[in-house]
Formats: sequence, C-alpha cells, structure tokens
Amino acid sequence: MRKYTPKDDVQKKSYYNDRFYVTPQLARQTVYSDSTFSSDYLSLKNVVDIKDAFIELDHLVLYVDSKDNIATIKHLKEIRAYDFMMELTAIDLIAQKGGFEIVYEMLSTTKHKRLRVKCFIKEDQAIESVNPLFRMADFSEREMYDMYGVKVNNHPYMKRILMPDDWHDHPLRKSYPMIGDEAAQWYEVDTIFGKEAREIVGPEIRDTAVVDRYDTKRFARLGHEVPYGTDISEGEPDTPIRYQEEGGIKIGNYHIITPYDEIETTQLEERR
Repeated sequence: MRKYTPKDDVQKKSYYNDRFYVTPQLARQTVYSDSTFSSDYLSLKNVVDIKDAFIELDHLVLYVDSKDNIATIKHLKEIRAYDFMMELTAIDLIAQKGGFEIVYEMLSTTKHKRLRVKCFIKEDQAIESVNPLFRMADFSEREMYDMYGVKVNNHPYMKRILMPDDWHDHPLRKSYPMIGDEAAQWYEVDTIFGKEAREIVGPEIRDTAVVDRYDTKRFARLGHEVPYGTDISEGEPDTPIRYQEEGGIKIGNYHIITPYDEIETTQLEERR
C-alpha cells in the first residue's frame, strides 16, 4: 500500500499557477441602473446591512452577513416577490479566506427577475437553514453538508445525501483528491469483506483512465472477449486481437493513418 500523504494544504501547493487561465471579471453595473433591482435593493437595505451590491449578467448580486440570511431570504420572498429559490450551494474558499461562500439563487416569476444572495462563513462556522422558507433547501443543504462539510443549523434531517454516512471527508472540497483518498480506495473492501481482507482483495482502482483486460465484468478482456454471463469455467476462448488501423487509412497515395505494425509497437508495462 502506498504511503498516505496529508492533503489538507493541496490548494496552497499548486505547481502550475502561471499556466492557469484567469477569467476576466464580468462587467458590473450599479444597482440604480435597473429600476426594479433598485427598488429591491432599497427595500432590503432597510431590513439588513448590505455589504455590497451590483448587477452582473442581468442578476442583482447582494452580499450580506451570514447571520442575516434568514431575514434576507424572508424579505425577498414575502415583500419583494422572489417566490422561487433556484439554487443553493457553497464555494470552497478555504485556501484564500478560510471558509465558504454560501450562494442563494432566487427568481421572481411575476417580475421575471433573478437575484443572487451571497454570504461568507468560516470553515468551522454553521449557517441557519432556510428550509422553513423554501422546501427545496432540504436536499440542497444536505448536499452542501455532504459535499463541502458546511454545517446547517435547525435543518430537519441533517445527514449525508449522496455519500455513505461513514464516508471520510467531503468530496467537493478543493483539497479532496480527484480519485479519492486512501479511505476511498479501501471503503468497499472494508465495508463488504472487512479490513482483514485488504491483503487478499487489494485497494479499489479509482483511476478512470485505467483499462484492465481482466476486468471482472469482462468489459476489456482483450483477446478473450465473451458475452456477459458466459460460462468460462472451462477456460476462455481466444479471440484474435484486431485493430481498426491494421490496414491503415489511405487517400490516394497518401496514408493519413499508417498501417499498424505490432513488431514496431511498444507496449508499456506500467503507466508513466
């Protein structure tokens, strides 16, 4: 088994910062450039403290304090006619700010307007559930907890919704490895057979790029393909390995794909 390396600070150790594409910031307009959004903003401003507000891509974006999320959503729903919560999620900003940005996307079906409410919480801080105001928040807040580890107070059933209850860590955090951590590699073996079977079964192969010719479902048994469910207790029949490029592809006198030559082909014993 490979040595486990802590991945808590993965975001701080990016090796290719100079190669990342930085998306240009979108144009922002003042809230007073739209009469409807202007009225919404001024109305809400009398109820909660608005840290920032602007219009971006025809959305009114409002930044409020996390403790005011219920008062904000309630006012927008009951007074400003934003009667539909379209989305509720979190953004992992642990490396940059030490916490999460919580995002509420709302729609007014009468005014045909959308707005986005945002607030920030620290990594170990909880936020109040908006489930009493919008029932869609039930699943969304559970998913936010499951995937990011964001704790939601006063939720009626705060438990994981996608991952098993005993799953280690939260898969949508940026520090979570793309193919899972050590606990993920052993989860099914430990759950089904027990830890004592680790040496016999081996870790789960979680790299989606791996093709195993001895796949237990026979999806990739090159040279031994048989229909699913075929009895192979007496051995697997040989199937000649053929390649689409065996004869090459030729246009006129020019090969756009050269003929396949097994002798000149190098087969890697292991991935680089």
